[in-house]
Amino acid sequence: MPGHPVVHIEFAAKDPKKLSQFYAGAFGWKMEEMPQFDYVSFEAKPGPGGGFPRIDGNLYRSGDVVVYVETDDIDASLKQIEKLGGKMVHAKREIPGQGWFAFFQDPSGNRVALFTGLHPSE
Repeated sequence: MPGHPVVHIEFAAKDPKKLSQFYAGAFGWKMEEMPQFDYVSFEAKPGPGGGFPRIDGNLYRSGDVVVYVETDDIDASLKQIEKLGGKMVHAKREIPGQGWFAFFQDPSGNRVALFTGLHPSE
């Protein structure tokens, strides 16, 4: 993925719907509820957009703001990250109908996510 752009940002939420209402009111972002994932996504033009995952104490913790970086190959990116002193903290997982993601920790302790869409070369 040339440039590895930031493509998604998540704000961990105790109540995703309630937090999405706050941000919609504050900034006018367009929201889409995804009840099958207990998730609300937002569109913040010109982007990137993101979402509000529920705090689960594992993948998402209170205070988390997670930045997603796009890559064509999550496995290769994780190998490079580990080579440079980072570490994988959540293995590659599928997002049904969307693509895949994984979390890593950089050498300063920041948790960041990688994302590959269903059609990464498009």
